[in-house]
This record gives sequence, C-alpha cells and structure tokens, in this order.
Amino acid sequence: MSGELPRVAVLGAGKVGSALANLLTGAGYRVMVAASGAPEDFALVARVMMPDAVPAWAADAAEASDVVVLAIPLHRLPTVDPAVLDGKIVVDAMNYWQPVNGTLEEFEDGESGSSEIVQRALPGATVVKTFGHLTYHELEGDRRPPGAPGRRAVAVVGPSDAAEVVAVMVDRIGFDPVLRSRLELGRALQPGGPAFGTPMNRAELEAVLDRWEDESAPYAHRGEGPEPTEAGVAPSAPVGT
Repeated sequence: MSGELPRVAVLGAGKVGSALANLLTGAGYRVMVAASGAPEDFALVARVMMPDAVPAWAADAAEASDVVVLAIPLHRLPTVDPAVLDGKIVVDAMNYWQPVNGTLEEFEDGESGSSEIVQRALPGATVVKTFGHLTYHELEGDRRPPGAPGRRAVAVVGPSDAAEVVAVMVDRIGFDPVLRSRLELGRALQPGGPAFGTPMNRAELEAVLDRWEDESAPYAHRGEGPEPTEAGVAPSAPVGT
C-alpha cells in the first residue's frame, strides 16, 4: 500500500454499502463491491447506485483488496469465509439489531463488544470498528472538507497501524477521525453506547471516549433505538447493516 491508496472491498450492497462505495470512489479509492448473489445479478443496480465501483464476488473482492468493509447484516457474518480475510484490515460497520438479526447468543452475554466477537470470528484479519455510530444518510449528508466549521468526528477503534489506514479513509470521505487503539472501546459506539447516534466534533468525541475509558462505563450492547429495517438499519439509526 506504500505510495498508493489501499484497494477497498465493500461486502454488502445495501444503503450503507452503497453510500460507502460512493464516498470512497469519490475520494480516489478503487472499490469492488459484493452483494449476496452473483455480480451480474446486481450489476444494473450497481451502475445506478455506485457507478464507479466494480461488482464482484465477495471472495474475489476480498482477495484483490487491502481493506475489506463489512456492511452486511450481522447474522450473515458466518457466511463469510474467514480465510479470504486473512491478512486484511477489516472495517466493521455492523451493529447487533435483535429484531433483524434474531437472537445471536454470542452477542447476548454482554461480556464482549460486537467487534471483539467479529475479531474472534476472523482471527487472521485485523478488525477496526467505525461508521456504525452514524446513520447511513449522515455518511453522505454530514461530510465536510478538512478544517470546515462543524466538521463531524468519527471514531476509529482498533490496533494502531490498521486504525491509521482507516483513519485516512475517514478523513478523505469528509470526517475528522478520532483514533483509539483498544478494540474493546468499540462498545462505546454500539447501540446504548455514548457515541452511538450522537453528532459530535473532534473535541466532544475525544472527551466521550476518554470518559468511557477512564470510568469503565456500563456497557449496553443493544440499547434503545428506532425500529431497524430488513437490512438491519433503522431509517434514522446508525448504520449497522
């Protein structure tokens, strides 16, 4: 990846996947996008919704990419072959929505954040949690150029080297990245967490994450929120597809 922007695969061609594919291609990234079926089955939709992204099978998109964005319903995670993500930076943009995902026992005990569980399911990848605390329409509507007044902050939580790569992506699509290196702090970004669904600037988000870390704030892994849609995303709720 030295000297060039990383290649990106977006797994999930719904509202979140489409929004991220458009933003990333607009920021100069080469993006391949995969849906649940064959690439030719959604090629027409892709040309309309994300014209600069390349439709592909999920395994092919992941193999050809440096960064893989998971923008699928969380209950579909077991359909992803962990081996194709070995050595990749995996951006977890998912949330646990019980009415859509059903009851997933591994996400019910409250002992681990959802991204920590995703990391255990993908042991050869490096998981970074981001985007799941915004709504999909905010991804497009709230972005601003660097230095613009009121530029919104987005948390990027995961091991430092990987998080720094993802932070550049966040900045290039129009948000101020706020990095934290411990994946367990991703709990603050989940439904019920203090950064979930709340627009903040850099200083505000940094203060929230610092306070969460210092106080070991109680963790609510589902919380209250709008009713999710069939894709696992509430119309006005953070992305978590």
